[in-house]
Amino acid sequence: MIGVYVLMPVAHYPVYRVTAIDPSWKAFWAHWIALPFWPSGPLWFLWQLVAVNAIAAMLFRFAPRPVEFLARLSSNAGDHPARYFSGLVAISALVYVPFAWVFRPWDWLQIGPFSLQPAFTLHYAAYFFAGLGIGAYGIERGLLGSDAMLGQRWASWAAAGFGGFLLWIIPSALIVQGWNATLPGLDIVADLGLVLACAGMSFALAAVFLRFATQRWPVFNGLSDHAYGIYLVHYVFVIWLQYLLLGFALFAVAKAGIVFGASLLLSWMTAAVVSRLPIGARVLGADRRMLVRAR
Repeated sequence: MIGVYVLMPVAHYPVYRVTAIDPSWKAFWAHWIALPFWPSGPLWFLWQLVAVNAIAAMLFRFAPRPVEFLARLSSNAGDHPARYFSGLVAISALVYVPFAWVFRPWDWLQIGPFSLQPAFTLHYAAYFFAGLGIGAYGIERGLLGSDAMLGQRWASWAAAGFGGFLLWIIPSALIVQGWNATLPGLDIVADLGLVLACAGMSFALAAVFLRFATQRWPVFNGLSDHAYGIYLVHYVFVIWLQYLLLGFALFAVAKAGIVFGASLLLSWMTAAVVSRLPIGARVLGADRRMLVRAR
């Protein structure tokens, strides 16, 4: 609520100023509240996380057996990641492809401050509950165990992730160019490619980190402590920095590097400062994470 109703108007203000005849905040606010919905930016996903977490909590309380089943699947995935991958792809295709026939990936439903990507709603839920099973079994064991097969075969999974990406991006690019009218079935190829790309890149990134990121670095501990706070405030810095750089004749890559680095640093500093306040610590959760680490 804080992010959507306070931070998002501040973040979107420079977007309005680029083409506005009257760039004042008063004019911007009049246009903002006249919209049929309240733009939520990247924070649109938080309400869905609240919803699936509530479902997970009810499962743990009233029907723990499905969660135990998900945990058993994760335990077997440590030795047989390809089998788990196949199951995840199959379930993802089942919950995504039918919706993709009705809604396109870029379709949105927006009601007030709530935004929804209808094509991906169940797809996101499938990944959430896959993660729930991994966490229920123990994130240091099973599929993501440090000695599991996933990390040992990181190169194969990296290749599979890149291959899945190509299977999605190539037909998607052809669809954008209008080839779907000439090549029947291109839409279903793109939809299945997206399912493979999501699962493949997820496994590839996990495998690479399990293989090469096993050492603890203090700087990354701090980044982890403030990750949610960074996510919450970063959009303000990203948009304003892009706006401030519009007048500078720099290569796009240089501007992207400046915006990325400065946004990360400023967001991190903001999250760290806010977490030191009592209400900030409660909202961002930094106090609880630090307490767990101290124990």
